[in-house]
Amino acid sequence: MKPHRFLDRIAAHDLAPAYGFVRKIAPGRIEASGPIGAPGDLCAIEGGDGPVAAEIVAIDPERVVLLPLSTDADIAPNARVVARGMRALAPVGNGFAGRAIDALAQPIDGGIPIVADVHAPLAGSVPRPLDRADPSRVLETGIRAIDGLLTLGIGQRVGVFAASGVGKTSLIEQLVAQVAADRCILCLVGERGREVESAWRTLAARPDAKRFTLIASTSDESAALRVRSVQQALALAEHWRARGEHVVLMVDSITRVAMALREAGLAAGAPPTVRAYTPNVFAALPRLVERCGALAEGGAITAIMTVLSETDDVDDPIVELMKSLLDGHIVLSRGLAEQGHFPAIDVPRSVSRRAERLVSPDHAKTTRAAAAALSIYDEARVMIDSGVYKAGGNAAIDRAIALRPALTAFLRQSRDERNTLAQTIAELAGLAGSAAA
Repeated sequence: MKPHRFLDRIAAHDLAPAYGFVRKIAPGRIEASGPIGAPGDLCAIEGGDGPVAAEIVAIDPERVVLLPLSTDADIAPNARVVARGMRALAPVGNGFAGRAIDALAQPIDGGIPIVADVHAPLAGSVPRPLDRADPSRVLETGIRAIDGLLTLGIGQRVGVFAASGVGKTSLIEQLVAQVAADRCILCLVGERGREVESAWRTLAARPDAKRFTLIASTSDESAALRVRSVQQALALAEHWRARGEHVVLMVDSITRVAMALREAGLAAGAPPTVRAYTPNVFAALPRLVERCGALAEGGAITAIMTVLSETDDVDDPIVELMKSLLDGHIVLSRGLAEQGHFPAIDVPRSVSRRAERLVSPDHAKTTRAAAAALSIYDEARVMIDSGVYKAGGNAAIDRAIALRPALTAFLRQSRDERNTLAQTIAELAGLAGSAAA
């Protein structure tokens, strides 16, 4: 029997909350004698200026470790810590369509309070392997470099890997504006407040603004809120996927999620490992990725996650972990960005693991020809630029040089320019035909 929505709301509240008392106060963490709860549960620490929200991050027989959700909380020893009855639940429903909210699902757009249809587990659930479906339909992004050479599928999980200042945010904004989906959730983690306002102003002005939901946790907010924002976004996406809808979830950035998880792990007493990341980081990120994807019974979450790299060599542990978890990666190049080439997608270093199964044989053939021309030119670039290479020395290099101007023009695209998939395939076929000639 399907539960009544009123019973669901009652179940989301604890009418006899447990409590404990603050025993130790340290920078970024609180230790208390209670209340009984589970990691992820919210509590209220009573104080003179009003209650301070905190999240349970660790429990042992002698203490409960909490992270205050406010960075400027005024907490006194022996203050009472009361369970808020929110058993790691996330409010979800159609009321969140066309709204901007924070990590606690409270509106930040100045609109009326949102009434949730139901409350879903914040930790969500990972679909069983045989309940999944392989991406079988092309995801149209309107960007030639992606649709033509790095074709994505509905339900695919892909990362945008980039160092700072190479056009990552611009690419995400272009994808948000052009990607085809029933719903689009943009989750900004650890972002600047100005960027959040700019993103929402752009989305709210669209005629189809009801398709979009913005969830933001800015850089000044606590680690607990930054982690909770992406969990709230995933809970919303799962809710709509369960109703057979195609949801595009964009997380900017997964690296800041990892940093917040590290901060929470260190506060909970976890030992630091490689690059000071705690074990909970390497346990949580695979689950975040695996919660996305397409289901055999219908509905899909297409995940596009940005990953910050410390250098352009993409060699840090979070980059390597995400490359192993995702179904593809789009690498942005500083060299291309410095040349004014946008989007600065380094095609030879990027890959879509589903592309060959999504496109026609002719499209796959033209993709391979164009990618080969780019790769051959890059390998011979030093000889070409220095004048060592002479025309006629190698037929493949000669073709790559001849094709270079047209292929570069094909890969460049302004932010307000959108190509249909048919247009992209036709233009690419013409270019690849020239490369094969």
